Amino acid sequence: MRAMSEPTPHPLRDQLPAILAQIETEAQALWGQGKVASYIPALAEVNPRQFGMAVALTDGSAHSVGHAQVPFSLQSITKLFTFVLALKALGDDLWKRVGREPSGAAFNSIVQLETENGIPRNPFINAGALVITDVLTSRYAHLDYALLGALRRLADEPNLHWNARVAKSERDTAHRNMAMAYFMKSHGNFVNPPELVLDNYCCQCATEMSCAQLAQATMFLANDGRDLRPDGQADEQFLSPDEARRVNALMLTCGAYDAAGDFAYRIGLPIKTGVGGGMVAIAPGVGTIAVWAPELDAKGNSVLGAFALERLVQLTGLSHTTF
Repeated sequence: MRAMSEPTPHPLRDQLPAILAQIETEAQALWGQGKVASYIPALAEVNPRQFGMAVALTDGSAHSVGHAQVPFSLQSITKLFTFVLALKALGDDLWKRVGREPSGAAFNSIVQLETENGIPRNPFINAGALVITDVLTSRYAHLDYALLGALRRLADEPNLHWNARVAKSERDTAHRNMAMAYFMKSHGNFVNPPELVLDNYCCQCATEMSCAQLAQATMFLANDGRDLRPDGQADEQFLSPDEARRVNALMLTCGAYDAAGDFAYRIGLPIKTGVGGGMVAIAPGVGTIAVWAPELDAKGNSVLGAFALERLVQLTGLSHTTF
C-alpha cells in the first residue's frame, strides 16, 4: 500500500529557486565555449543557446529554471535506462557480456574491443550500450515500445516519444557503431542481426524528454530503487536498494565517457551525459538534477551542464551530504 502521509520537506526546498536562478545567470557567460553535436545531422540544427535545469527532491517538490520544459534528444542518457532494464532482466548474468570498468577512451572507440575479445568495458560506452540493446532485442519483440512504456511510467508522462527524424539521421551515419556490432558478433558477444539492433539503438537514442521529466524519471535512483510519484509518495520498487546503489556507482565511474574521473573530482555525484547536451545527476536520499544545454566540449559533454552541476554542489554541499 502507498503511504499517505506528507513527506517531510527537504532543507534545500526553499533555497533552490534562488540558487537555480543564480546558476542560470552565471552559466550564460559560457555561451560559445562549445559546439553542438554535428556528426548527427539532425542534432547540428539545434539552437545552441538554450539552458534548462530541473531539480526533483524526494519530498515531492520540483524546481526548475530556463528551458527546463523543452524536450531534447536524450541520446546516451537512454543507455542508463536500457542498462537498468537489462539488469532487471538478467541480474548478474549481464556481467558475462559487458564489464564494469571505466574505459578511459572515447565513447565510440573500437580499440579496446580488439584487445579484450569483444567484451565492452561498461554499459555506457557505445559498444556496451549495443550489447545491452542486443540483450533487450532478444527479450522484447518491440523494444522501442517497451522502453517508452518504462520511461512513461517513471516520468509520469504518457506522451513521451522518440523522434523519427533524429533516429533516421543517426541510423544513416551509424557506420562505426555497425562496425563495433559486427566485431562483437565475430567474438560471439552478439545474438541478433546487427542491423536490427542498430535500428532499435537509434530509436532509443532519439527519445526526447525535458529536464523536468528526466529528473522525475530517475527518482528511483535517489530513493533506494523505489520510484516516487510527483507528490513524493512512494510507488513501484523499480530496483532493489543494492541494484540502485550499484547503478549509481557505475554512473559515478563511467557515466561521462572519458571525462568520468574529472566529473567525479569536480562534482562528486553519479552522472550520465548525452551528446544531445543533457545530463542527469543523482544525489542519493536527496533527489535528482537534470540539465540541458546543447553546446558540447571536446569529449561530448555539455559545457554549461557541467558548470551548472559543479555550481550546484558548491552552493548546496550536495556531494558532501550524499557521499
